[in-house]
Amino acid sequence: MANTNVREVYNAVGAEAVLTERTDLRYYLTDFESSFGYVLIDKNGAYFYTDPRYFEGAKTALKGSDVEVRLYKGPLTDILKPYKEIALPLSTTYYNDYKKLSDAGLVICDSEAAFKKAMAFKKPYELDYIKKACEITDKSFLSLLPSIKEGMTENEVAAELEYLMRKNGASGTSFQTIVAFGENSSIPHHETGFRKLKFGDIILIDYGCKVGGYCSDCTRTFLFGDDKKHSRFKQTYEYVLNAHMLVKENLRENMTGKEADAIARNYFKELGLDKFFTHSLGHGIGINIHEFPYLSTKSEDVLLNGYVFSDEPGLYFEGDFGIRIEDTVTLSGGKAVSLTNSDKKLIIL
Repeated sequence: MANTNVREVYNAVGAEAVLTERTDLRYYLTDFESSFGYVLIDKNGAYFYTDPRYFEGAKTALKGSDVEVRLYKGPLTDILKPYKEIALPLSTTYYNDYKKLSDAGLVICDSEAAFKKAMAFKKPYELDYIKKACEITDKSFLSLLPSIKEGMTENEVAAELEYLMRKNGASGTSFQTIVAFGENSSIPHHETGFRKLKFGDIILIDYGCKVGGYCSDCTRTFLFGDDKKHSRFKQTYEYVLNAHMLVKENLRENMTGKEADAIARNYFKELGLDKFFTHSLGHGIGINIHEFPYLSTKSEDVLLNGYVFSDEPGLYFEGDFGIRIEDTVTLSGGKAVSLTNSDKKLIIL
């Protein structure tokens, strides 16, 4: 039977009825993955409207749950005729869809805040999925290392890692795997390509997988052989690792995202390197790889026990090299607890 969150969200929104078509929100409400459908919740119950491609599968998956599966025959305005008020996630609702419902006489309010708050706090089953994804992430990375050979392309390394994650039990990747060799590592979100691996190259891999629809996120930076030309890289690696660990040691519940980001950023500032830390410290992780809360220089998001997010300080030197060290962490007992745990000491293959 699926894990559903329909009552919690409905009660938090406080509208006559709650409607969502958005893929991630549908999944959060029903624990059923589909590319089409509407979830409608009112005081009497919850209903998942979908087409024949998913109808049978949804009925099986949601049997015994508090969500009734119905075949969508449209139009949507007919389904919503019993209501005067409907809540939608307004930031991602197309204007034409909004206008159709408004023109039908419906009063429309926003459900976004209720979803954001509910999804940020991970229930035990959600945390179990994320922990399993993180275990697979660690295991697959360690299995990958012996297979990395000179002459392989970034794309080949990414493909091997993605294969290993699926082989070890993942349903897919959290996002498009980033593999960057040498100078490409200076681009934080490098597009994995066909650069071939050479002895002495820096390797940066940003990767993650999904279990039960929930994501992991991890980055490791290391060396493919030591050509004795990387003294600056090695020193900088220690700086990034120090920043990463300072966050884990000092981050506390009820800090804002801005305060958490400052732990790493102020350390880099003391070294005169803060201008090379070109992205934020982290982001929430769940069904989406980027979600509330955000840990950045402007974020007032308050970090609470049960939240899951990334700790990923990095330094990037254009055209030369970049280093990022990232773990998926959760707040538990008021402190940051790492869920990805592969060794962060500098690896030299």
